[in-house]
Amino acid sequence: MNDAARVYRESAVRYASPVGLVVILYEEVIRSLRRAHHALQQKHIEQRCQSLTHAIEVVGYLQSVLDFEKGEDVAANLSKFYNLARKIIVECNQTGNGEKLLSLAADFSNLTQAWQKVDRELGQISDGDFAEQASARIPVRSLQTGIPRLRVHGS
Repeated sequence: MNDAARVYRESAVRYASPVGLVVILYEEVIRSLRRAHHALQQKHIEQRCQSLTHAIEVVGYLQSVLDFEKGEDVAANLSKFYNLARKIIVECNQTGNGEKLLSLAADFSNLTQAWQKVDRELGQISDGDFAEQASARIPVRSLQTGIPRLRVHGS
């Protein structure tokens, strides 16, 4: 990655909200899946493996920070989605099925949009109203509509 892109990403991370950080991680997963797909087409095995390993690591991190107590059904559904995502990534690495990678990237893209909506909604909440609005579950409603139906791609 060139220096300008690195500086931009570091700045984005430094000033992002907690939900904004989730968006950044989702974008990393999408980039890794697309890089792996491209590497698969070009028969660049090492790049494919590196990209898929990175995607698995980011998905694992996202899963590790889920708060099942506060997140309830959303956290449980995200955990199931992350488990399926890791399974698909490993399967694609073994079988070389790049279309499943693109389909998974599309699922993560849909979730990214839901997280971006949550981030915007939380950004509109003033500090004094935060607890009241949070208890109204604005973010949860947004995410529930964004979680892909769990399925095995291509099946």
